[in-house]
This record gives sequence, C-alpha cells and structure tokens, in this order.
Amino acid sequence: MRRQDYSQSPRMFESDLLDSLSRCHPLVVPALYVPGVLIALLESAHQSALRTPTTMLLFGLGVVAWTLAEYWLHRLAFHFQGSSAASQRLHFLVHGVHHRWPRDKYRLVMPPGVSIPLYFGFLCLFLGVLGRAGWAVHAGFVFGYMFYDLTHCWLHHGKARTAYGRRLRRHHFLHHFKEPRARFGVSNLVLDKVFGTSGELIRDREPAREG
Repeated sequence: MRRQDYSQSPRMFESDLLDSLSRCHPLVVPALYVPGVLIALLESAHQSALRTPTTMLLFGLGVVAWTLAEYWLHRLAFHFQGSSAASQRLHFLVHGVHHRWPRDKYRLVMPPGVSIPLYFGFLCLFLGVLGRAGWAVHAGFVFGYMFYDLTHCWLHHGKARTAYGRRLRRHHFLHHFKEPRARFGVSNLVLDKVFGTSGELIRDREPAREG
C-alpha cells in the first residue's frame, strides 16, 4: 500500500495515534455516509407508513436543518475563541487549524472519530423529537453534511468550472484571507445574504492566494 504524503499536513499532536486520527481522506466521507443515508431511508420505509412525497418532504427538511446548522455552527462555535488558554486550544483543534493551514487536504473533512458519534447523536435527537419520522429527516441532515464536507474539500483543491462555482470559491477564500468575521456559509451563498454576513461585494478579481 502506498504511504500517504503528509508533508503538507503539519503535526497537531505529540501522540502518533492522535495525530493520525486527526486526519481523514475526503473519500472516507462518502464511503461512510452514502450508506448512512441509505440505511436511514430504509429504516424510514420499514418503520413508518409514510408515503413517498412525505418522506421526500422530511428529507428536504433535514437538508435545510443541516444548512442552518452548518452556518450557525461555523459562525458561533467554530470562530469562538474565548480568553482562556483552554478555549484557545479548543478553538485551534476544532477550526483554527484549518485557518492556519488551509492547504492541508487531510484536515478538510471531519474525521470519523468525531463524525460517527455525531451521526448517532443527531439520530437519537431526531427520533426523540419526531418519532419514526426522524429517520427521513436524519437522512436529509446527513446528506446535507456530506454535501457540505465534500464541497469544502472541492473549494480548496478542486477547479471551478461554472460561474456559481467561482463565486462560491471566492466567497470562501475571502472568509479565509480577508473577512474571517463574515461569509460563514460554505456549501451555499444564501444564508450569508439572509443573515447579513455577506461581507463586501465580491470583486471580479480573485482574493489573496492561499499560502
């Protein structure tokens, strides 16, 4: 098996185990969560008597729920630093590491050690609040998360081939290199407009190049 090249992925932990667990190849996300979405949909069909249009509606609500979570988690949690050394360290581990090393392709998606417990945690939340209908909502929520994580990876290492793709990429890079207190949406431009955090008007030229 070919050894992974971590030359552009700086070390975060002294422990070799913890450091390896902090990295995740982007393909792990669909490998885990395409089945995760399908299992939730199959459970929805098996455990509830919902008709297909209702299931699709609940799935869509789950996607919307993730989109709101994506925006507000990024805005309120990921950029909260606090004043203590412990909160500063927590901020670095959760999100600061990505802003310091934005070219680290192995820390662009959430590692399974974090995402798998969250998968089951949100599943329990949706089932507890919505009953059997929670399966379909959870499927949409996980699909939204998967789309977000892969979009984030593409923004940093892919090539924009459409006008919208170029706008989304500029939007995210401006967040990184010019306006860290704005432009919190990653997978879309809508919520920054809705909540007034679009920052300055996107210029025709690209923002500062990644370092």
